[in-house]
Amino acid sequence: MKHIFIINPHAGKRDQTSRIYEMADHLREAHGLTCACMLTDRPGGAADMARKLAETGEELRLYACGGDGTISEVANGIAGFSNAAMTAIPTGTGNDFLKNFGPDMEKFQDAENLWAGEVFPLDLIACNGRLCLTIACNGIDARIADSVHQYGNSPLLHGRNSYLASVAVNFLFKPIGRHWKVWLDDEALEDDFALVSMCNGRYYGGGSMPVPEARMNDGVLHTVLIKNIPKATFARLFAPYSAGEYRKLPQELIRVSTARQVRIQAEEDIVTCLDGECFRSREVVMGLADKRLRFFGPKGCSPNATAR
Repeated sequence: MKHIFIINPHAGKRDQTSRIYEMADHLREAHGLTCACMLTDRPGGAADMARKLAETGEELRLYACGGDGTISEVANGIAGFSNAAMTAIPTGTGNDFLKNFGPDMEKFQDAENLWAGEVFPLDLIACNGRLCLTIACNGIDARIADSVHQYGNSPLLHGRNSYLASVAVNFLFKPIGRHWKVWLDDEALEDDFALVSMCNGRYYGGGSMPVPEARMNDGVLHTVLIKNIPKATFARLFAPYSAGEYRKLPQELIRVSTARQVRIQAEEDIVTCLDGECFRSREVVMGLADKRLRFFGPKGCSPNATAR
């Protein structure tokens, strides 16, 4: 079996490439493992690397070393391959995916805690030909994610702070709602929506938790729909929404569905964000992927550690 570290040297505030190389050297020397390191050189590069490695048919354990985008790329590359499994070593800023593991998140910092971990399957969201690990969001939350990177470049803003800065800008200077047609399986809705987001995991945006009961391996996806709301209402409700208290919000404004397929159509571009990576389209189709991801982590860890 080969252990391959796929490293994004541009993730986070500082290059941690040398630290990852030291981990690989340690596994090689301490446990006699076959280890190698590969550096990504462009967006999408980690997915291509992971897919080509999996296509060799060799038994692989891949370590995605970066932020949520790098983790998502490696997952897209190996999903459905029975010979490849992955884990994550966080070197990004938000690292929302690993928050699902609760207290064990810190153990992912060191490959010594990972290499012998048991493999278990994770569900994935299929969205417009791409795969998403945690949350596929459309609307104000996706537009916030789309602009958050420019604030993350500031030395004063990073992680949760850059996300909150983007929230403020999008809230103060831009309209919240968009007019969409939405289908929840066969149920058709047409209205002005602030967001329509499908959740497999529980965290995005530096720690916001829209649906706390979402579990990453139960075959059920939760979609939260929020109608257009006045800005004053948005400001008042953002904190409880972010804290996973959607049941306390006005029921005429918010709905959570377990529809198997959700489709959105619009006459203008919809901004969609998958694990922090954004794109635009006039139609979005989301549902449970037919592929699952083979994942490994620290002994005894659970991707549902923080679910409630």
